[in-house]
Amino acid sequence: MKKQTILITGAGSGLGKGTAIGLAKEGHKVIAAVHTFEQMSRFIETVKDSDYEKNIELIKLDILDDIDCERAWKYYIDILVNNAGIGHTGPLAEIPVDYLREVMETNTFSTLEFSQPFIKKMVKNGKGKVVFLSSIAGLSTSPFLGPYNASKHALEAVAQCLRDELQPFGVTVATINPGPFDTGFNDRMYDTYQQWFDADENFTSKKDIEKAAEGMAKNQFDPQGMIDKMVEVIPMKEWICK
Repeated sequence: MKKQTILITGAGSGLGKGTAIGLAKEGHKVIAAVHTFEQMSRFIETVKDSDYEKNIELIKLDILDDIDCERAWKYYIDILVNNAGIGHTGPLAEIPVDYLREVMETNTFSTLEFSQPFIKKMVKNGKGKVVFLSSIAGLSTSPFLGPYNASKHALEAVAQCLRDELQPFGVTVATINPGPFDTGFNDRMYDTYQQWFDADENFTSKKDIEKAAEGMAKNQFDPQGMIDKMVEVIPMKEWICK
């Protein structure tokens, strides 16, 4: 398989980090975009003195930061993997809507905005691939996951429309829809309701939210299998299915 240049957002932890390393091991040139400099320091230690270290370039990237994005847009890449994302939990009838806006901004609006300059380059070259890390949460709903569900459902629509619109230009668009993997992301997401929830003021039972969080914690999978599959399919020329 031809070695390609691949930029992965949200590569500072979890599936993004594991996939960046896996692709680098396969010989691809990986631009691993991490959210904070602390994540960059940990990443450097992880790959230090490895055989694949030379295949990884680390950049700091917050997709909501204009300066970070301007720097990232200077790269010429074959594949863009939009993995950066956040989540908030809580009952939609009571959660402050600004939390929903924050999730939509990161997972949907800014993800599309970050992709557009790369897409323009790909269209000009007549080739390229854009991959969106969506979720099974974009294909279903779960109580107290409304903000995340909404953002991923919207991302599914964005990806589908882009795929249809860009196909004539030789640009491939696809989604990957992981389930609940034990990377820490789901656990942190379920803790976010504590930022605003007041058992004395809110009518939703705190026990119900905690029960949902416990159910998620008990039913997560080893992420390595998902990482291996992502390393396999991201560079593929053609995808048979999402």
